[in-house]
Amino acid sequence: MSDATELSALLRLMAWLSPAFPIGSFAYSGGLERAVHDGLVRDASDLQAWLSAVVDHGALWNDCVLLGEAHRAARDALGLAACAELAEALAGSRERHQETMLLGEAFLTAASAWPKVTAAISTAVAYPVAVGATASVHGIGCEQAVAAYLHAFVSQGVSAAIRLGVCGQKDGVAVIAAMERLVAGTAERAACSTLDDLGSATIQADIVSLRHETQRVRLFRS
Repeated sequence: MSDATELSALLRLMAWLSPAFPIGSFAYSGGLERAVHDGLVRDASDLQAWLSAVVDHGALWNDCVLLGEAHRAARDALGLAACAELAEALAGSRERHQETMLLGEAFLTAASAWPKVTAAISTAVAYPVAVGATASVHGIGCEQAVAAYLHAFVSQGVSAAIRLGVCGQKDGVAVIAAMERLVAGTAERAACSTLDDLGSATIQADIVSLRHETQRVRLFRS
């Protein structure tokens, strides 16, 4: 890959996974709001532990595996459809299903400014599938796409935690910095993964996602 191509790939990832990209990710906390409500996440240290567990052993790991599968299947209509169906089926709660599907649909709509997007997907799919396939048809490496996806998740988690009063901006940035090695290592691992590597063990995170559905006062949609 030439320097110019690498720069284009970087610019696209920065655009697509920026907090400013109009997909509405700021409206979701992935269950973090309920975890804060229940006293499971009280400070920056708890936040880092929570985010690390979800990335390493939870729903975000599965997202990374699915992103990698979509990246490989981007030009295989049947393979991509199967990956999209599996990704939707793996959503562990109503809110998580809503989150991943609405973010995926919004991502494809916003990313249609880049014409190659329509060459990969023509229907609404889960968010990691949309990102993986779109990155692939633009010649962006799987590891780089996963790393950017994970960084966006961590950044959004920190932003949500700040709004929930868990920590301030300084401590939030420190969490992002502390998780850099985990994000890089997970991206490297996910780039070599297959669907056989799907699986999660963050039961508490799954429970709070379900409990959030009945939370009467909330800032976030998940």
